[in-house]
Amino acid sequence: MPARVAGTELHYDVRGEGPTLLFLHAFPLDLTMWDAPAGALAQLYRVVRFDCRGFGRTPPGDGLLTMERIADDAVALLDHLGLSRAVVIGCSMGGYAAFALVRRHAERLRGLALVDTRAEADTAEAREQRARLAERVRLEGAAVARDVFLPRLLGATTQRERPELVARVEQQILATSARGIVDGLTGLSARADSTATLADVRVPTLVVCGEEDVLTPPADARRLAQAIAGARLEILPGAGHLPSLEAPDAFTRVLRVFLDGLE
Repeated sequence: MPARVAGTELHYDVRGEGPTLLFLHAFPLDLTMWDAPAGALAQLYRVVRFDCRGFGRTPPGDGLLTMERIADDAVALLDHLGLSRAVVIGCSMGGYAAFALVRRHAERLRGLALVDTRAEADTAEAREQRARLAERVRLEGAAVARDVFLPRLLGATTQRERPELVARVEQQILATSARGIVDGLTGLSARADSTATLADVRVPTLVVCGEEDVLTPPADARRLAQAIAGARLEILPGAGHLPSLEAPDAFTRVLRVFLDGLE
């Protein structure tokens, strides 16, 4: 359903009753990447998800999709729903937005789950690569992003054993507008270095990473967990960058254990 938020119709899904969980999706996907944990956890929690601007059913914004824009939209949606605090679960780009939430809206956080993400900003080389890719997508369409990201989003086990999931992720990428992908790439490239933010995390934190992730590998997850006081680390075998899709039962289980431990 849509909510009028800061000049756009933000498409969102909310289900269940109880303490609030707010899920932030990865680039270049949409809120449906969380279907498995959302369905399982809605028995005990109020589960909130939304499509970031330019993805899924939310139209593009008026420029680059910054991590601060995603964070502010998330808080505006919580306000729209009359919800004060949430455990925020962010994957990849959603994790970058979660760091922006720590900086801008720390009082709204009850807990934090950082999934296959990293604190560091892009290197100069990575920014140049994103700029070149954004220009290609602008000229040629979403298939360019499909060709670049699909082999890296999913782990080797998924690519070998789950062709139906590979096809599902491919369709999500191809359904995304070129404008949305370009704005997202530009925002990812411009994101702040969040390394210093890690010391400011004051809520219980879970760090999750697929063992086969080549975009933000387990070494990145270990650095995150070591830098956040009291953080718990879970490495999930047989999964790549998208464990909620690739290992949904294991992902939901470790998230449930973390949530059960919150006061």
